[in-house]
Amino acid sequence: MKSFIVTLIPIFLFLAFKVHKAFHMLQQNWYNEGNRYNIWIKRNIKKVFFNYDLVLIPLFILSLFIDMGIMVYVYLITYLVVLYLYRRDLKREQLKKPLVFTARIKRLSVTVLLIYALVMYFIFREYDNYYANIYYLVIGIAVYLSFYIVLLANYINQPVEHLVYLHFKRQALKKLEGMNSMEVIGITGSYGKTSSKNIVSEILNVRYNAFPTPKNFNTAYGLINTVNNYLDKFSDYFVCEMGASKVGQIKDCADIVKPKYGIITCIGEAHLESFGSKKNIENTKFELVEALKEDGLAILNGDDEIQMKHKIKNKVKVMTIGIDNPDVDARACNIKLSHKGTSFDVIFKGDKKKYHFESMLLGKNNVYNLLTGILLGKYLGISVDRLELGVRNVRPVEHRLELKKHGNLSIIDDAYNSNPAGSKMAVEVLGMMPGKTIIVTPGMIELGELQYKANFDFGTYIADNKIDEVILVGAKQTKPILDGLKKKKFKEENIHVLNDVRDAFPLINKLQGKETYVLLENDLPDIFNE
Repeated sequence: MKSFIVTLIPIFLFLAFKVHKAFHMLQQNWYNEGNRYNIWIKRNIKKVFFNYDLVLIPLFILSLFIDMGIMVYVYLITYLVVLYLYRRDLKREQLKKPLVFTARIKRLSVTVLLIYALVMYFIFREYDNYYANIYYLVIGIAVYLSFYIVLLANYINQPVEHLVYLHFKRQALKKLEGMNSMEVIGITGSYGKTSSKNIVSEILNVRYNAFPTPKNFNTAYGLINTVNNYLDKFSDYFVCEMGASKVGQIKDCADIVKPKYGIITCIGEAHLESFGSKKNIENTKFELVEALKEDGLAILNGDDEIQMKHKIKNKVKVMTIGIDNPDVDARACNIKLSHKGTSFDVIFKGDKKKYHFESMLLGKNNVYNLLTGILLGKYLGISVDRLELGVRNVRPVEHRLELKKHGNLSIIDDAYNSNPAGSKMAVEVLGMMPGKTIIVTPGMIELGELQYKANFDFGTYIADNKIDEVILVGAKQTKPILDGLKKKKFKEENIHVLNDVRDAFPLINKLQGKETYVLLENDLPDIFNE
């Protein structure tokens, strides 16, 4: 038995690395919310099922003909090699966001450990060396199914996680009840939420104390975490970003923070795969407006036809912003976009005067976000002079059309953008730059049946804006973009396809000119690594 136990050491080390990988994918797939983890497994059959675990099959067949005294050493050596190869592959992976060992992951670890301990208990309870090859087979299968064992543990833990959620939710609600003077602003939309959240907060801060949700804390869990651990009693306004991938999630967020003001940035096809239809996306975004207090305010995008046609059930006051639609409460005109920033005039309904604003932010979409902050600020009593100052002081949001220097290169970091409208605007911004232009992109995801067309159109748009060099990351993922580029007869020698984003910067250094601008457009999660 001792030699048998020794051979299990490399097997269980291999298992530990596999479980760590499974945890990472489960976490990035929102703990299988919306069946995302299952979908990831189906899309990655080769990674999950056709890997080093399959060495178990020839080993088991060999054990039927060779003495177990020898096979013990064969298993030991084989799994030491497997462990080495798997660790080597993991080190080569381009991890952008590593596994975070949250309390939930720790609870999952305990459950997974108990499942495997139960397997080992039945093996060692009546261990017989004669059946060692069967034990190896059982353990090997348990290791092989580790991605599903993690999923099973996630299902087992759901009642516990629900109780944990309710505990922290009650704690957050109690804290909010004691903050009667603070008002809540909810922001949602298919894209532009984070930029709008930060812009609104910075503009309001010229007069008030506005606190935005940190990072991408835009789920019900994220809002609860923010309230319990970050929000203080000195805030006048709590600016909450609210994200969703299925119907009902915006309502869940609104039920927690009870917003008085609501902003919808734009409604598009983001997360269409998990929503199932555009109508579901529309209805989910308007869950925020339906949840507003009747003495509150909803600010909608007057240029978004979907928003303008939606029948709002709530009697809340509605105001609009826009650029193309003349019948809005705050309209931007005389827009001047350049590589240095943006300037525009604003006309308020009922006021013939034009007010001039300047911002260091890039791109037309940011004009909409700035308009939202301007209109809400004016509604809340901030003078236009101070609003102009607030707009001038708004800084770019990290990873969203953020212009920064990297040695001799000017980097336009738009890594967190992943939707058709935003990606096209980013290409427009790159096309305005006064030098050699390079785009690095893995394309867009989670667009369901529209995904190929959206990426194909993106390719044609890159060509239309006369970008000099295109670096595509992931041959399979970016094929639609490549097809779009070829349709426009983009020079093939200026198209570079890589499978590892880490190879992009050495290539950029070879391609760069005297003055070079590089757009990093969309940075896919690790679950989409090829």
